[in-house]
Amino acid sequence: MQTWSLTLGRLSRWLNRWWPSESYMLVGAALLVGLLSGVGVWLFKQLIDIVHWVAFDGIEGLLAPLSLGLVAILPLLGGLVVGVTLRLFVGEERHHGVAGIIESVALAGGRLRYWRTPAKIIAAAVSIGSGASVGPEDPSVQIGANLGSMFGRWFRLSDERVRALVAAGAAGGIAAAFNAPIAGVFFALEIVLGEIGGGAFGIIVLASVVSAVFTQAIVGPQPAFRVPAYAFHSALEIPLYLGLGLLSGPIAAIYVRLLYVVSDFFHGWHIPRWLKPACAGLAVGVTGLVFPQIFGVGYETIEEILGGVSQDAWLLIALLLAKLILTSVSIGGGFPGGVFAPSLFLGATLGGAYGSACVLIFPNLGIDPPAFAMVGMAAVLAGAVHAPLTAIILLFEMTHDYRIILPLMFAVVISLFISRCLQPDSVYMLGLVRKGIRIERGRDVEVLDAIRVGEVMQTSFLTLRESDSPDSAIDTLFRLRMHGLPVVDQTGQLAGILTVSDVETAQVDGEEPKTVGEICTRDLLVAYPDETLGMALRRMSVRDVGRLPVVARDDPRHLLGILRRTDMIRAYDVALTRRATLRHRAQQVRLGMVGGVSVEEVTIEPGTSCIGQRMSEIPWPRDCVIATVRRGQRLIIPRGDTVLQAGDILAVVTEGESRQVVRGICEESRN
Repeated sequence: MQTWSLTLGRLSRWLNRWWPSESYMLVGAALLVGLLSGVGVWLFKQLIDIVHWVAFDGIEGLLAPLSLGLVAILPLLGGLVVGVTLRLFVGEERHHGVAGIIESVALAGGRLRYWRTPAKIIAAAVSIGSGASVGPEDPSVQIGANLGSMFGRWFRLSDERVRALVAAGAAGGIAAAFNAPIAGVFFALEIVLGEIGGGAFGIIVLASVVSAVFTQAIVGPQPAFRVPAYAFHSALEIPLYLGLGLLSGPIAAIYVRLLYVVSDFFHGWHIPRWLKPACAGLAVGVTGLVFPQIFGVGYETIEEILGGVSQDAWLLIALLLAKLILTSVSIGGGFPGGVFAPSLFLGATLGGAYGSACVLIFPNLGIDPPAFAMVGMAAVLAGAVHAPLTAIILLFEMTHDYRIILPLMFAVVISLFISRCLQPDSVYMLGLVRKGIRIERGRDVEVLDAIRVGEVMQTSFLTLRESDSPDSAIDTLFRLRMHGLPVVDQTGQLAGILTVSDVETAQVDGEEPKTVGEICTRDLLVAYPDETLGMALRRMSVRDVGRLPVVARDDPRHLLGILRRTDMIRAYDVALTRRATLRHRAQQVRLGMVGGVSVEEVTIEPGTSCIGQRMSEIPWPRDCVIATVRRGQRLIIPRGDTVLQAGDILAVVTEGESRQVVRGICEESRN
């Protein structure tokens, strides 16, 4: 026994000595993720070509002698295949495409259900190959991201490094899809992680480069589109690109809104879920009889526009409207696919039509309409995904020409500004916001809505009086190492705030102030003790202030406390601790790791029998867990005495037939 123990001890020391560190494992995993992302996206593209050949060369060839109109049933047949595939092998998902990856990276340490990827990719290939108006980029991102999650979990890496690998896989997917490695890096940083820089940067670059190297070795160095070289002729064209940006922003905002409006329509349509893609496919097929350009991704049409082949402005406008509607119908109906490529199609048609109109109005400027089409692609894309650097770099890598970059950046910024004014959330973020999740810089800021200002504000603080001299006030600020303090009058009521900037401004003006009351800021932003920290944080961002006085709602001059940015940071940690209790109870929701178990959100409809009852009084199935109850902006951890109300949204962890029992309890009327 002693010999056996010694042997095990030596083996353990040997493994500890030679087992690679987590840093080396991360680099090795990034190399694998980059390489396999390139391979996976290439195979995905081949599968799309095979499905397209079977549908539009094989099946259409058989139907051609019967009737030309029968080509409309090809997307319908594809929808049936997709619906059955998703019903049997994937099930219902919380978010579509990249939005689910963003949520996982921000809230769940990058853990994805990677075992579902093959079925989802096959369904996406059938969708695109049979003519559904969706793009291949989102599935390509999912290939890479799920590979990153898989290797991160196999190698037992920390959450932060799993997140880095998921972002690296997303970069590899974009790099392989467009043959644009730099755009892949910025896509991962801007959209997946939500911030530029950070410790994941090197890993993301490594995976993107390896993916692009494989792609270029197989298909060559050319980008996704063959774009002729266009020049920026003179500064007189800049106002025209301003007009293009002003048009692109509203189109992008309408595109984002319409996607979710149509999705809501299909969600409320009470037919079997697996039939909905077929219905959407029928709509695509019928429209395709008139405008066959809307079938599939539409890259061929984009290349024709960029090549100057299709320049009829009215046809381009008709294609823009058809693509706008049919993409929303395809995705809302349940076809898996991307929203990235359709936005490029919208931008190309918009820019091409706009450029043709400019040629007629300004014939002496030597305008190239395809140049406007190319800039329009980046402008609409940036307005839809709210990722300007990704859009600019992507189009720059496609053209390999610096001369078009100035109008490109100008139109992108204008489009992004207009789009954000009309629709504050991007096409990816809006789905998360509608679920009560608002993510900024890779973090869920709505977590602060669980904390009230009164819980974290400073109630012990110094104040300055209006009658104090500026010199003594400055000494107090320097002694306390603070940038500002509240100012009160003789009765102790709030009069204003004095900051170092106020004193500096007074000194620059040249007049020697006698009292603090003469120079303090009296136009104040304030917070209230009963409001959420999320609301207070957004108010602080309006003027970029570092502190807010907290006052009573019924008396805005009654000073109760001070809320500082440092208090916000401390409150965020408190909120995360509270959420840990929720995540412990709803671990399947966060990780999605248990096979055969689904997590669904069920809304309690008006008139159901469970309204007004305690949780303990309701006959829930034994094999289900009610993880959370969302009531408006509140997130409730249910207890036995929790009383349900109409409109409550339950997060239910269930399996098998129990999900139908739960839906019956929450959705079936008393009558």
